[in-house]
Amino acid sequence: MARLLRALPRLLLREAPRGAVRGRAGDCGPGAGAGRGDAGSPAKHEPSLTKSEWQKKLTAEQFYVTREKGTEPPFSGSYLDNEEAGMYHCVCCDSPLFSSEKKYCSGTGWPSFSEAHGTSGSDESHTGILRRLDTSLGSTRTEVVCKQCEAHLGHVFPDGPAPTGQRFCINSVALKFKPKKQ
Repeated sequence: MARLLRALPRLLLREAPRGAVRGRAGDCGPGAGAGRGDAGSPAKHEPSLTKSEWQKKLTAEQFYVTREKGTEPPFSGSYLDNEEAGMYHCVCCDSPLFSSEKKYCSGTGWPSFSEAHGTSGSDESHTGILRRLDTSLGSTRTEVVCKQCEAHLGHVFPDGPAPTGQRFCINSVALKFKPKKQ
């Protein structure tokens, strides 16, 4: 029984929790449908690294935010005021996540986006993100994680601009920006 309880956290990280908030059809969690030809699944899945391998690959702040579900201080992120055209990728696995075309100033202190890259209407099955229920602070929020490597990116809130009404509040340290090629 003790062995099962110790293994439980690792098992829960491999699949979206039962109460996960997900995109529409075809989006069934990290690696879901891998090898079954689901159109919404990423082409590759970042191999699961050990804690020490992630610590070697990432800075201390990147590790804290992406692997331990931390949050960078508001108004401290390097991409908060970035207005360059390009794509924001996952700092852990390089998966494309958000386009600069959907970035806006929310005044909250973190880079904000109205939708994830690859969204079609309300269908997020072709994006690089997953939504998960987060009750860690005693309130219900929706966590945003990378579909490919399960890195914690931030949260999404229903107070964004039209037409989506969404505010993806994303930690700069969870992102790697790639400018658009001229």
